[in-house]
Amino acid sequence: MAAQCCCRQAPGAEAAPVRPPPEPPPALDVASASSAQLFRLRHLQLGLELRPEARELAGCLVLELCALRPAPRALVLDAHPALRLHSAAFRRAPAAAETPCAFAFPAPGPGTTPPPPLPAFPEAPGAEPACCPLAFRVDPFTDYGSSLTVTLPQELQAHQPFQVILRYTSTDAPAIWWLDPELTYGCAKPFVFTQGHSVCNRSFFPCFDTPAVKCTYSAVVKAPSGVQVLMSATRSAYLEEEGVFHFHMEHPVPAYLVALVAGDLKPADIGPRSRVWAEPCLLPTATSKLSGAVEQWLSAAERLYGPYMWGRYDIVFLPPSFPIVAMENPCLTFIISSILESDEFLVIDVIHEVAHSWFGNAVTNATWEEMWLSEGLATYAQRRITTETYGAAFTCLETAFRLDALHRQMKLLGEDSPVSKLQVKLEPGVNPSHLMNLFTYEKGYCFVYYLSQLCGDPQRFDDFLRAYVEKYKFTSVVAQDLLDSFLSFFPELKEQSVDCRAGLEFERWLNATGPPLAEPDLSQGSSLTRPVEALFQLWTAEPLDQAAASASAIDISKWRTFQTALFLDRLLDGSPLPQEVVMSLSKCYSSLLDSMNAEIRIRWLQIVVRNDYYPDLHRVRRFLESQMSRMYTIPLYEDLCTGALKSFALEVFYQTQGRLHPNLRRAIQQILSQGLGAGMEPTSEPSVGLGRAAADADSDAQALLLGDEAPSSAISLRDVNVSA
Repeated sequence: MAAQCCCRQAPGAEAAPVRPPPEPPPALDVASASSAQLFRLRHLQLGLELRPEARELAGCLVLELCALRPAPRALVLDAHPALRLHSAAFRRAPAAAETPCAFAFPAPGPGTTPPPPLPAFPEAPGAEPACCPLAFRVDPFTDYGSSLTVTLPQELQAHQPFQVILRYTSTDAPAIWWLDPELTYGCAKPFVFTQGHSVCNRSFFPCFDTPAVKCTYSAVVKAPSGVQVLMSATRSAYLEEEGVFHFHMEHPVPAYLVALVAGDLKPADIGPRSRVWAEPCLLPTATSKLSGAVEQWLSAAERLYGPYMWGRYDIVFLPPSFPIVAMENPCLTFIISSILESDEFLVIDVIHEVAHSWFGNAVTNATWEEMWLSEGLATYAQRRITTETYGAAFTCLETAFRLDALHRQMKLLGEDSPVSKLQVKLEPGVNPSHLMNLFTYEKGYCFVYYLSQLCGDPQRFDDFLRAYVEKYKFTSVVAQDLLDSFLSFFPELKEQSVDCRAGLEFERWLNATGPPLAEPDLSQGSSLTRPVEALFQLWTAEPLDQAAASASAIDISKWRTFQTALFLDRLLDGSPLPQEVVMSLSKCYSSLLDSMNAEIRIRWLQIVVRNDYYPDLHRVRRFLESQMSRMYTIPLYEDLCTGALKSFALEVFYQTQGRLHPNLRRAIQQILSQGLGAGMEPTSEPSVGLGRAAADADSDAQALLLGDEAPSSAISLRDVNVSA
């Protein structure tokens, strides 16, 4: 009997319903309390109302789901104590996609004016007209979140689409940063932004807060009059008279990449698919520095790794309170405006976020324990883009600078530190954000670079990465997915068992502590790094007067920023230096460095502080009086509090704390309170110029630093700033 083709149907037989093959469950994530492995999240919809006067966000969340097995008892989501849940409801999926119940928000708190209602979403034709209330409870999970358990109807079947509708308000949430007008550059309007990486967005909206789960999303946001709202998605509509903004993200993304910013923001086009958004006073600078460049970087990335898949690549510059340097939110990179001072750092940080469009956003690490899959690959791609655009010498200089920082961090943590592994074992209760360190970036980069060297040709490795992205785009992966794909793409390497080479085994790369097993050849950058080494050697030579005379003949004003930063980092590594060396350095460089960008100035000021060089303390004071950014204030306060300048640090903080974001203020308070733990003795040094007596500062310290606002968790030493 002839075989019957599977696409044909026997006469009179009914076609069996076609069901898509089951998707593999997401990887187990110890940082998530959710029941993500029991459900498929198809889409999420957010209705948000911004209430800056109350520093409150009101939300209506619609999750479109289907169960992966019959009759699940409950849906468990990641949440946070900052979220106040008002109601939960169930409805079977409407006939048309993306049509939830009408958004209706909880009423504002006492003393606030009720807002006009948001526009209602129409009910789908033939859909059930009402939602069924559901019971829910909130339980503790860790110090960074809670678990929200929603009881589901008993008759729910496997693969049957349904919706859960949650209404809530969020106040004082880790993910949501409210800024009073005086904490913005323009000082005109309130400002708010969200930061979800790594596990903060559970305080923005209840979710499967794990990178293993991705879905599309849409949002409607109501904001006060005159406030511009942006999200990490495409803006599809804006009703100006009502202050209502509509967004949609057509590609699946993890929860941590859902981001919002609202404030006095204006746009300017900088390319055919890019614009910058910034406060009006910053817009000309941002535009002039990036006009035409972003398209150049995107085009280089596309030549290497395939088409850019997110439509637009816009950039929004945020006030100095933004807690990290940059964040790769799809369609809309968030970046701290302070970085506009430092052109080369701006270039590297934006290119790094461009690279995340392929590595991190399109293909994502399934758990935070393998964050290097996003950061290491993005760093490698960033350096391939800079090599194509600016040449190998510049790329090698930037790499040398970062690897120096990696080894500095290793000295602080020790070579046996478990966080120096690429596959870090995340213990339950430990915040994954603590894994954000240079190992995920630079040790991850070194492993990826080693893989590229195994195949003998960077362009062949580019071809592999392009195929890897095409295969896994819009999914989440583990390290084995990358390595299996690598060996499949290069069968000759698999035959040579390159994964088992003695001392360079892939498993050892992933699980050994300490430095990278191999580092890249940076000789192509010697034309830029050799002068740095030569100048550093001069300043450590003897006799000092001859060294200073020779050093003064080298004009560092013509150096690249990374060269000067690398030189100052070497001096920092050698501190404390002999006092006569510091005096000569100050005489030679202090005025020049004071005119340079903030990345240069902070390094020189750290040298001043670590060497107790009092004549230049006025520069430290002026810097801290003008800087409101975590990236520039925290390192200086840490250095001030480990030496003899604790009372000076307290005085400056006392005078400037009102201009700092509350989160930064609390962080500095704890640094200062720890520094004061052993007590402070008045100094007899007449040239310190501290102003208030140390004893007076000590008496104020208890009330100022050890009040209810001071957090109990330790502040980790941050010796280098990185982009997410």
